[in-house]
Amino acid sequence: MSASVDGRVRPRTALSETEAEALVHGICFKTGPPERLGVEVEWLVHDLHAPRTPVSPERLRAVYTALRAVPLTSALTVEPGGQLELSSLPATSLMECVGTVSTDLDTVRTVLREAGLALAGLGHEPWHAPRRFLQQPRYDAMEACLDRGGPGGRFMMCASASVQVCVDAGLEEPGPLGHIHRWWLAHQLGAVLLAAFANSPLADGRPTGWRSTRQLRWTQIGAGRAGGPPLGSDPRTTWSRHVMDAPVMCVRRDDGPWDVPQELTMRDWTREPAPRPPTREDLDYHLTTLFPPVRPRGHLELRMIDAQPGDDGWIVPLAVTAALFDDPEAAETAYRAVKALAERALGLPAPHNPLYEAAARDALTDPELREAAVTCFTAALAALPRLGATTEVTDAVAGYLERYVLRGRCPADDLLDMQGGVSRGPYGRETH
Repeated sequence: MSASVDGRVRPRTALSETEAEALVHGICFKTGPPERLGVEVEWLVHDLHAPRTPVSPERLRAVYTALRAVPLTSALTVEPGGQLELSSLPATSLMECVGTVSTDLDTVRTVLREAGLALAGLGHEPWHAPRRFLQQPRYDAMEACLDRGGPGGRFMMCASASVQVCVDAGLEEPGPLGHIHRWWLAHQLGAVLLAAFANSPLADGRPTGWRSTRQLRWTQIGAGRAGGPPLGSDPRTTWSRHVMDAPVMCVRRDDGPWDVPQELTMRDWTREPAPRPPTREDLDYHLTTLFPPVRPRGHLELRMIDAQPGDDGWIVPLAVTAALFDDPEAAETAYRAVKALAERALGLPAPHNPLYEAAARDALTDPELREAAVTCFTAALAALPRLGATTEVTDAVAGYLERYVLRGRCPADDLLDMQGGVSRGPYGRETH
């Protein structure tokens, strides 16, 4: 079945197991010279003057209606808990990406400010219980599915926000810009990025013991849903097998609640097509319900970075990631730096391995993660002028390196220190 222009589901040709696996194998990596860059920036939305007071659904609905009436270059979407997301168009340079998203964010902030609301740069809601804003069959089914594994799924859906950086898959041939190399690098470097940008140490107003509680929530929803495949020399095959063996979240219907099967993989569904056969549209939808830390969508989507504080905090992870992937010299330096960390993963898929656990819990207080982060950030800073970065961007990365990385700190440490003095809050202003 597939969705037609009127939103109803129409019959389409069923997929066999072989056809489904071949489709995933063919679309997961679109190889070629790395030329494009993108970013998806998520934010929590808080009351500007009383951030610990939950924003009512009516206020959120009104401000999102207003935002849809203003021109934006980036795509604006709303997450299940009312989080706001801006997704850039594919850019041909770092500064093009920074410029368009910055302009859109200025517009969004103006509209929110007029409504007494603000974007909060936090990876996890620090005060409020998860509360669903979007009441749609997709999210009804997602909630029912994830609830089987405990409360982590609702926090993930409704109380988390991130900076997701998208880079090209890379070349077909071997080398630092090849897709096999970049796939491996994305997973190992991902732990360093997770640690360096951890920014979610609180839930229900108290420290959780994790500097990235957001990453903790992802691990709580299970390896089948939020894990990746084992790394190997043939990422197309390992990913396509992972997709086929991952649990189906739901079976969509024209009318009424969607079915939420238990322990049904996509492979199982193609072999035993009940309550109906799966289609290409079902496979495409299934791909959107898998949330590994690195998701191949033709390009590579790095999903492990917490939302960042300040108006422009998101620019630093974007710039650092772009430099470490798209500058050959910086990419080789990063590869060497994280290679020493790889054995700590014990060969287990991310994020369900000891390396990612240490990054989420300890961040840069972990000596080896700190050492790798210093090397990677220093290499990125040297590479940014070669990528055309402005002084403003390089100064922001240099400031982050000095304030956090060299000191073995991350933004989560500022939040944990807030009670002891003045610190920069999630809205980009000083708080006491």
